[in-house]
Amino acid sequence: MNHHTRRLHYFFYGQNFADGVRTALAILVPAALGAQWGQLEAGITISTGAVCVSVADTPGPALHKRNGMLAAWGLTTATALLTGVVAPYKWALGLEVAALSFAFTMLLVWGARAAAVGTAALLCMVLTLATPPALADVLRHTGLLALGGLWYQLLAALLHQVRPYWPAQQSLGDCLHAIARFLDLKAEFYETGTSLDDDYRRLVQQQVTVNEKQEATRDILFRTRQIVRESTVASRRLVLTFVEAVDLYEHITASYYDYAALRDTFGATGILHEVALHIRHVAAEMDHLGAAIQAGRPYGGYSPDLPAELARLQARIAELEQDPAHAGRTRVLKKILVNLRDITRRLQNLRRYFDETQLPEAAPNRSRSREHRRFVARQELEWKAFGQNFTLQSSVFRHALRMTLACLTAFIIGETLWRGTHSYWILMTVTIMLKPGFSLTRQRNTERILGTLGGGVLGALVLYLVPEPTVRFGLLVVFMVISYSFQRTYYMVTVVFMTAFLLIMFSFLGLGYLGVIEERIIDTVMGCALAFAAGYFLFPSWERDQLRDHMAATLRANQAYLRQLAERLAGQPVPPVQYRLLRKDVYVASANLAAAFQRMLSEPKSKQRHEAEIHQFVVLNHILSSNIAAATVSLDEGATPPLSADSRRVLTSAQAALGRSLTRLAPPTEPAAPEPAAPRSPEARPEPALPDAAPTDRPLLEQLTFLQKVSGDIGRVTENITG
Repeated sequence: MNHHTRRLHYFFYGQNFADGVRTALAILVPAALGAQWGQLEAGITISTGAVCVSVADTPGPALHKRNGMLAAWGLTTATALLTGVVAPYKWALGLEVAALSFAFTMLLVWGARAAAVGTAALLCMVLTLATPPALADVLRHTGLLALGGLWYQLLAALLHQVRPYWPAQQSLGDCLHAIARFLDLKAEFYETGTSLDDDYRRLVQQQVTVNEKQEATRDILFRTRQIVRESTVASRRLVLTFVEAVDLYEHITASYYDYAALRDTFGATGILHEVALHIRHVAAEMDHLGAAIQAGRPYGGYSPDLPAELARLQARIAELEQDPAHAGRTRVLKKILVNLRDITRRLQNLRRYFDETQLPEAAPNRSRSREHRRFVARQELEWKAFGQNFTLQSSVFRHALRMTLACLTAFIIGETLWRGTHSYWILMTVTIMLKPGFSLTRQRNTERILGTLGGGVLGALVLYLVPEPTVRFGLLVVFMVISYSFQRTYYMVTVVFMTAFLLIMFSFLGLGYLGVIEERIIDTVMGCALAFAAGYFLFPSWERDQLRDHMAATLRANQAYLRQLAERLAGQPVPPVQYRLLRKDVYVASANLAAAFQRMLSEPKSKQRHEAEIHQFVVLNHILSSNIAAATVSLDEGATPPLSADSRRVLTSAQAALGRSLTRLAPPTEPAAPEPAAPRSPEARPEPALPDAAPTDRPLLEQLTFLQKVSGDIGRVTENITG
């Protein structure tokens, strides 16, 4: 498979496409059966209930998905009943819109899944407002909506029973796909024709994606009882493959070198291009393996012979060593070769875990299950969280106020100033477009308007050029699947095809499509304008105000990561689970910082601060964590060298520099991080006595000196940002 074929493979075997097909099926079946039995209106109402519950069906463990859908079903049913009862009284309906908009938005305090439940309930309220039932029909209407929600849950549960491991396979495949892309970007650093600044920018952006995929996979694997507690071959293979993939990612990130010096020294020899080519082949191998895991099929291997390539690289390095111009300067190339061998070996382990038909049997291990659960964050549903967030200091509370005022304004406009046939689209647009952060609100607004225009053109062309009803219905089904498949990844694609299939659907209901297009565009623009104005003027939340917290969190994570290295050098063992937790904290904090920085860059220029310095801070912390990982890996692969006085002094200086930077970033109410006097473990165990006369390990001292330099650079950048 080439690159484009693999992308198509990942799409058609991925979770997003599977969810798109399921959602489209859940919507189409009730409507089609209703039309067949002369109960089209009832069928559409059942389909509406399925649409609402599908909003809460976000990726994650099966138990959490089920609980989220049940909560959404209960709230949508209650919302439909309440809306139907108060619909004849406009003043009461306005109060309901305001109250429910605030209450359902506040569910965000319990996390993303709870927020999706609130969005489902808001969507149900808006769709009920579209065609409010007569008072005598409220119970029937509510019952049909509830039936639709139950139908969607039944379909989701049935598919899960048929293929219980498929969500984990899909998530693991996506994770390997993201790591392969990260490795592919690392190859760019060895090409002399690329800009290192651009390479770092793309690499940090991809690091965000890798972290998202790893967190999603952890959530599914380590929260699914069937996977972490059973001893089946399938469950153990998934867990072993993921753990090995995370270790492999660490070794990829640990491969940091002075790329500018590498290019100056070896750029003309052509060997760096050969290194880049080998890295791309390793990335392609990993990408093929991820595609095989996602599809649940045997993996036959990728064509390039990676061990042979490594042998050729070794021979080329030996040739350069004999060249007088490069003699004695190839040590860095040998380090690169060792790192590539290790990555290739770990990739072979991934293949072994996946290819073996029989793994050694193991009894269910509850302690191992508890150990895995330490790697996933817990979201407790505590009622006191609401009270704690009833303050303007809470971003969730400010967002709930924005949503309330924007929705109430949209409702008033739709009921008084703009009485169109589908004026509820204004309110629906506001509820979907208004996000907690302004950057995402602006991005979604742009995509919504452009997508609506494009979808209007596409739908009009279909209705004008395709008179055959059967063909139109087939296109409606295809457009619906595409629309729901891209709603989590490419929102503009979703809007384009959703607008197109809605126009085709309205044509089946006898509505003129030109009038529908005009009204949808006007309503969309009005709703987007309201959402944009609310995000900009009403209690705005700017990323620049959050960046210091993310920067401090990144420094804390790197500080703890460096501390574990100091413990190892002091002869104090670090448990593997503790090390992996520290490593995970570094990845998560770094990804959160990079994502927040990217969001700030998409905000108005007047709201941005210290863009160049923060970008430098992000890159320096990436370099720091990569070199800490590299030093840790080198210790794991050999005996711990004796720690000389020089090495100890350099290491303590690096820790102190990070502590000073953290003190500058930490708010005054937070205690400043103490500057470490000497490496100590979290348990405050006494450091073993080390003779100052211990022989100096020159490679280790060079590594620690570089860590000291990077820590100092971080301190200077931090001073510029906070000064």
